[in-house]
Amino acid sequence: MGVVGYALVCLIPAMIIGIVLAYNHTGTFFWVIFTINYFIMGVGRYVDIPIQISAITFGPQLALLMVMIFNPNRTEETRYGTPMLIVLLVWTFYLFTQAFNDTCQLPFSMSDWLLNMTFYSFYFLLAYFMVTKLIRTPQRIMTFLRLWAIFSILAGIWAWKQKTFWFDEWEWRWLAAGAMRTHIIGGSIRYFSFFSDAANFGCCIASSAVAFYIAAITTPLRKDKLLFITAGVFSTYGMFTSGTRSGIFCFLVGIALYVILSKSIKIAIPVIICGSLFVSFLAFTKIGDNNILIRRMRTAFNKDDASLSVRDMNKKALKKYLQDAPFGLGMNINEATIPAYHKYRVVYETSNDSTYVFFWQRTGIVGVIFFASMNIIILTGGCIITLFRLRSQICQGIGAIFCCAFLGINAGGYANHIMLQYPNIILYYGGMAIVYLLPSIQGKFDSWEQEMNAQKEEKKRIRLEKKKQSRVKDIFNWI
Repeated sequence: MGVVGYALVCLIPAMIIGIVLAYNHTGTFFWVIFTINYFIMGVGRYVDIPIQISAITFGPQLALLMVMIFNPNRTEETRYGTPMLIVLLVWTFYLFTQAFNDTCQLPFSMSDWLLNMTFYSFYFLLAYFMVTKLIRTPQRIMTFLRLWAIFSILAGIWAWKQKTFWFDEWEWRWLAAGAMRTHIIGGSIRYFSFFSDAANFGCCIASSAVAFYIAAITTPLRKDKLLFITAGVFSTYGMFTSGTRSGIFCFLVGIALYVILSKSIKIAIPVIICGSLFVSFLAFTKIGDNNILIRRMRTAFNKDDASLSVRDMNKKALKKYLQDAPFGLGMNINEATIPAYHKYRVVYETSNDSTYVFFWQRTGIVGVIFFASMNIIILTGGCIITLFRLRSQICQGIGAIFCCAFLGINAGGYANHIMLQYPNIILYYGGMAIVYLLPSIQGKFDSWEQEMNAQKEEKKRIRLEKKKQSRVKDIFNWI
């Protein structure tokens, strides 16, 4: 069976233990999956994993889903039928029909088709179902945000470590294996923290920064405000150290959407002023040009940038080849086996540099339209819910957090192939599942807010009582 088969056999006890834990501690098992999805790419850089990473992430998610379906102790009814689920299922159906795509006229590969279905569809569905079923209380939604904030702080600290103390042995090995070509460019170093690469790190952490700044504004708890502001600052630092220019646009479009969703002039005016100053600083001045990170970020506003020109040339070349392939190369073949003399070998070898271009290559113009429409419908539905269906300010804030972050990661996916990378699906598509869940759990948020207010009043009363007792004691001591 080889090394892979041997490893799978050795993992059987762990799989059994995992299913038992998922059955008895379903909520805890989700947080384990959430943590694995955030750190798995970094761990893979330090540990040789003999099996595909997807087996480590997809397997536990599937086991958890099966446990949720067949668990007889389910007591709470869950409504899954939302516009988000409908468009995810339509997308899945289209990918299913790709099994019949014969564009390249190569033998059908069931293993490749199933693997691609897992990455391009099943992960979206799993994120939706897990979050909809398990993250349906105010406490768990706040735990989702707090863990995300803590992990983002760690990512920012790791990027600072790389910048201050340089790369470690394992990171140098990864760079030397080929990543150096895109991470050390003309003296400019793009730091990647423990993410898969600098582009994924920059776009994810920029979208995260948007989420945390909004969370800091909308959360009612002081300790959470401090956590989210700290996470926002570290995430902003990580965005700049990544050298990912599209990260700026992830940040800006997310903040711009919040101006609309906030429905507040008091928020809109300072945000517009600060955003305009930030863009003007990068686009129209030379201030800070001696800093290599600022200088690289400034090229995001340069229309004559060489990297942008190369991407435009690639798109023009792909357009000529793919005009005869409206359904793309297909997902039912091993694209690496396309013969060198084959017409579409050029399509496979041309760098996509974008999740949308990637789907254009694999699923054609029809697939890109489906994928873009799916994301537009998900975002539009989430914004409508946030604007018109949520009465609580806390719920409106949570809706804005995930909608703005989702738009940010989509802006990154338009310029970089990052939307299918870890941990983006569970963060952003899972986050949108929370938005669609909010209207049905507003009552829980009302009760939770009343409980928080009661606790704050009680703490305030105890603090005033202690202060009063201290003053009386001081008077007696003086006498």
